[in-house]
Amino acid sequence: MSKTITPYHDEQATKKEQVADMFNNISKTYDFLNHFLSLGIDIIWRKKAINELKKDQPKLILDVATGTGDFAFEALSILNPEKIVGVDISQGMLDIAKQKIAKRNLGHKFEVKLGDSEKLPFDADGFDAVTVAYGVRNFENLELGLADIHRVLKPGGKAVVLEFSKPKAFPIKQLYNFYFSYITPGIGKLFSKDSRAYSYLPESVAAFPDGKNFVALMDKVGFKNTKSRPLAFGICSIYTGVK
Repeated sequence: MSKTITPYHDEQATKKEQVADMFNNISKTYDFLNHFLSLGIDIIWRKKAINELKKDQPKLILDVATGTGDFAFEALSILNPEKIVGVDISQGMLDIAKQKIAKRNLGHKFEVKLGDSEKLPFDADGFDAVTVAYGVRNFENLELGLADIHRVLKPGGKAVVLEFSKPKAFPIKQLYNFYFSYITPGIGKLFSKDSRAYSYLPESVAAFPDGKNFVALMDKVGFKNTKSRPLAFGICSIYTGVK
């Protein structure tokens, strides 16, 4: 990636700091807008990503950029691991996740902690699986983040990454660009009062090295058996790799 895309174009703050501020700002409306803007399809995409781990039956899972915990809750119901640990740089998002954990009485199965995706606060070789849903494009240094995910995985453990990608086929590409560039920021501003957060979304997706470029980065940091699986005409992709 040549240019670092940041939420607020603040030259005094790092991308990491700006991303944390952005998610703190939109945390209270994040879940609603996620489902609303994707017309609920994000739930289907999440299930497809989680199913990539079904045959592996991981007991201990790390969910990086866990946000409000939706992906982890889905993984708990589908995979029934012994425990999921969620890590995120936004305290605002984690506060929402903690409320949901308490409401569902899942404190014994799902815990969250504040942490940096590029310096994960865990020992090496600790997790059976690591998941990231819609979080890697927010990493300040993508290669460092992937290398640290690789570090905390047990040998033979699997990483599953779900992320937006760029559709290439007409007319999906044109419709997608229009929706992301014009509709999403407008609705985001209306409900979250932070229009930049939802303008940053299409900018960060456009700058993200998706497809074979992302797979090449996974290969570079040491993952084996890497694969890319496009969903919904390439709007999203699931990436997998084994340590």
